[in-house]
Amino acid sequence: MTLPTPPREEGAAFWGFEDLALFLGALLPAFLGGMVLVRAGRLLAPQTFASEAVQALVFQSTIYAVLALALYLLLAVRYGRPLWRSLGWTLRFRGAWFYLGVAPVLALTVSAVAALLRAPDVPTPVESLITSRGSLVAVLIFAALAGPVFEELVFRGFLYPLLAATLGAWPGIGLTALAFALLHGPEYQWSWQHVMAVGVAGVAFGAARYRTGSTAAAALMHIGYNATYVVGYLIAGRGGAV
Repeated sequence: MTLPTPPREEGAAFWGFEDLALFLGALLPAFLGGMVLVRAGRLLAPQTFASEAVQALVFQSTIYAVLALALYLLLAVRYGRPLWRSLGWTLRFRGAWFYLGVAPVLALTVSAVAALLRAPDVPTPVESLITSRGSLVAVLIFAALAGPVFEELVFRGFLYPLLAATLGAWPGIGLTALAFALLHGPEYQWSWQHVMAVGVAGVAFGAARYRTGSTAAAALMHIGYNATYVVGYLIAGRGGAV
């Protein structure tokens, strides 16, 4: 079975594995920067940083900011190319409503896969972070918008084109989905069932990226996917009262 030919070559990789290694090298400074900011926040604003939601969002936002800077330095500065276009971010694709509308179906499918694999009941980060209306708004913005956009830029915008150009579309989609699933391993206490289920979602995001030639399409599906889980948690866990 072969994938259909993509409609355009936007976001084709002009970078190499050396650039990937440099990007991965930014992970340690990103994590250290997040830890330093959280620690500084505890000292300077102990009441605000007493909230686990604030600590988590500051920590994650710092990581995203450092890694986004790394992407900018690698693509825009090193190669002199526009960052967003290089990462395949274009709104010129058909079926935007389809990719958003299919996201809840994907979320239910992934949940069904996890259930069939008898995945253990592991508390999700959302459950521990949503403690008030303010934290709910922050989690919604971050988990259902900022997080998906950044992750798709990294995985389907930066990693996938490199792997696809080297190995082909299906291997590129599969290996990118594997890396995506492993990233979320700590959230699920490294439950292999959950990691495999997340990998299924990663394959779907990769297929959207390939079929449309747009990282924005994958991000749109990812946004709807995450939003479905957040809404589901609110309905099931809090009876809809927020």
